[in-house]
Amino acid sequence: MAYDEVLAERIKERLESEGVTSKKMFGGITFLLQGNALANLYDEGLMVRVGPDGMDQALARPGTKQLVFRGKEQNGWVVLAEETLDDDVLDDWLKWAMEVTAELPPKK
Repeated sequence: MAYDEVLAERIKERLESEGVTSKKMFGGITFLLQGNALANLYDEGLMVRVGPDGMDQALARPGTKQLVFRGKEQNGWVVLAEETLDDDVLDDWLKWAMEVTAELPPKK
């Protein structure tokens, strides 16, 4: 199953002016800030970087679950239920992911 292209466009519209690029990878589309992934849209939904310190707060929000990759929970990443992503909620998650990712050293 492919990722939601309408949601991908909504994300691109919000992030392109912030210097975020997108690249098809991991079976979906990944959004990168200075070479670091801040979000990935794939067939299971939108995963966003919230940082290890943000996990409890992120998981307390509706429509979130911890990202599990190859059977292992990924600390600092959550998967969002797409039906919860109205414009305000999407903006809030993307802002959070941008702030956390901006703290990382740029990748070359």
